[in-house]
Amino acid sequence: MECPVCEKGKLVRKKIEYKYKEWLFGKYDADVCDYCSEAFFTEKASYKIEQKAKELGVWGIEKKTKISHSGNSLIVRIPKAIATFIEIEEGEEVTIRPEGKKKFVVDAT
Repeated sequence: MECPVCEKGKLVRKKIEYKYKEWLFGKYDADVCDYCSEAFFTEKASYKIEQKAKELGVWGIEKKTKISHSGNSLIVRIPKAIATFIEIEEGEEVTIRPEGKKKFVVDAT
């Protein structure tokens, strides 16, 4: 089958690692382009990946939030599900740092 992305390579069935952010989910069946390396996980593999994400507690954890203002500072509200997942509580000290112009990281260690 021809790759629908590059339209140059052929899709080859392989077991490849699935990673989301820093979490490794394991190896799953996917059709991988032998030219551009684009991967398409099988339906069965996608179901297993979803189950693993739920097992790890990362399924659906991404949330939108609004920036607020207090004095001369901006406030980022951390939704309860995320605070619980990363095990932080009110009053705890964290480190915040930019990772480019449109991204920052909160480190709770």
